[in-house]
Amino acid sequence: MNDKEALVRFGISMPQSLIEQFDAMLVSQGYDNRSEAVRDLVRRALLAPGHIQTEQMAAGTIVLVYDHHVSDLPMVLTDLQHQYHQEINSTLHIHLNQHQCLEVIVVRGIVSRLRDLQQRIQVLKGVGYAELSVTHVDETDPAGHGHHHHDHDHHHNELE
Repeated sequence: MNDKEALVRFGISMPQSLIEQFDAMLVSQGYDNRSEAVRDLVRRALLAPGHIQTEQMAAGTIVLVYDHHVSDLPMVLTDLQHQYHQEINSTLHIHLNQHQCLEVIVVRGIVSRLRDLQQRIQVLKGVGYAELSVTHVDETDPAGHGHHHHDHDHHHNELE
């Protein structure tokens, strides 16, 4: 939340048993108050797939689990990732057991392209799970203009 943004108070009514469960969750998750927890719940709800416009810029992850012994699946996945190289920032590959791999693909781009990549992965034979999770929506650039560069400075330490 922006520090300059005004807070608006409103009341919420709910059954006693539900508020007791909510308060117990707040304590277990380390919240100081109900307001911050409700704000987090609202933020999470607004990132749900049905609430994000398809032409909006977003960042998130595609998590997939697949059997790397299925025909040429690893090669197909690599080729597919090369087709979406502008949307893929990083990947993490983990061998779960003798047959299964877990991959986390960090993505940033137009939501429709990210969903397309996730769907193309999901339908491949040998992929047991593939889910797109959007964790950030760029509200300042809803049309996705200029999304292939940074506007901030950062430096990389180089070995001498």
